[in-house]
Amino acid sequence: MRPRPVHASGTARHVSGTSPLARLLIASQFAFNVGFFAVLPYLAEHLSGALGLGGALVGLILGLRTFSQQGLFVIGGALTDRYGPRPVVLAGCGLRAAGFAWLGFAESTGTVIGSVVLVGFAAALFSPAVETELAREAVRIEEAGAAHGGKGEGPSRTRVLARFSAGGQAGTLIGPVVGALLLYATPGGNADGHFRAACLAGAAVFVAVLAGHWRLMPRTSPSATSAVPPERLTLRRVMRNRRFLGLAVAYSAYLLAYNQLYLAVPAELDRATGSQAALGWLFALSSAMVVAGQVPLDRWTSGRLSWPASIRAGLGLIAAAFAMTGILLPVGGPWPALAFVVLLTLGQMLVVPAARACVPELVDARRLGLFTGALSSIAGLTVLVGGAPVGALLELEGPGPWWALSVIPALGLLAVPRVGEELAPGTRSSPADGQGPTGACAPPTRAG
Repeated sequence: MRPRPVHASGTARHVSGTSPLARLLIASQFAFNVGFFAVLPYLAEHLSGALGLGGALVGLILGLRTFSQQGLFVIGGALTDRYGPRPVVLAGCGLRAAGFAWLGFAESTGTVIGSVVLVGFAAALFSPAVETELAREAVRIEEAGAAHGGKGEGPSRTRVLARFSAGGQAGTLIGPVVGALLLYATPGGNADGHFRAACLAGAAVFVAVLAGHWRLMPRTSPSATSAVPPERLTLRRVMRNRRFLGLAVAYSAYLLAYNQLYLAVPAELDRATGSQAALGWLFALSSAMVVAGQVPLDRWTSGRLSWPASIRAGLGLIAAAFAMTGILLPVGGPWPALAFVVLLTLGQMLVVPAARACVPELVDARRLGLFTGALSSIAGLTVLVGGAPVGALLELEGPGPWWALSVIPALGLLAVPRVGEELAPGTRSSPADGQGPTGACAPPTRAG
């Protein structure tokens, strides 16, 4: 008998804090990251080693992958609003599987670029669709919980979003291990064959995710309103929403700062220890912190911090991460990098769920996909533009660059929307087109 689609109904959600649809989306994010990170950490080595590409070309290819993913999120979000999440998610899974299979056999520069761009664009479809549908489901769970039991009975939407972040980070933690087993623990063969095996294993994961969503994802979103005509899905609506733009500036500051996990931390380890041997352990520590601590941290902040306050606290911790690293530089060894990773990750754990929770309060529900995608695209463009100046700054010696970089999250802190925090928890109004509600970002009743 064919399984029935997953629907978000019933009272079981009040006990578990999620719903079948939310669990499907969280599980798919976990699997998606397992397949992705089984390949991505080893891509640069494959391009420069097995294929013999120069450093500049390798950097260009990696940059194209990032841009084709993060920069095009807004397209995936707009398509989600127009056609619903199911077809966009299925298309993203299919293209990601095809892209990884192609990458496994790509040998020329042209085929490598084509496959990498396809891999990135697939995520630009999948991720905004999943994040949009999860945000809608999180709001439904929150509202149904409050209606079912009153104050304190229902899980907050950030609890659901925190589980989504933890699931994704679990995939990020496990994926490189799977890739390492396929690349380095398989006897015989050659480097090309091992990388191809990792790519095909990643493609198989995406085929499995595709099959799961094909059978279980509702054909119509339980929360979806009427489809938005395509001519109305314009970036002009994004640019008119000042409160959303404030959130986007704050989130961009977070992402530009967080990107230093991949740029500044390796450079600091090289400077302090002469190698990057500890880098993998620091990445694993960051992922493990999110997996183990994201949901407990949300429980602790529930009832204590509004969503904007959580964002500000997180950006403050990220600013402190840069400042503390500058202070600890004279100590030497891996300690400055360790302090940076711990504080940065704690800041991330506060910023990301709260920022995602704010978006449904700031925008028209019919355009949630457009704005969810725009949030990531604006932040991705900021990272693209700011990457070169930050990289040049990090070439300077001493603590000065770290103290200077602490200004980025501090400025983002000033851009967080302040509207609605004076309202009592649970006070919300319906957003008008292009405008946030009166109580934008004020959290409804949240479970302790």
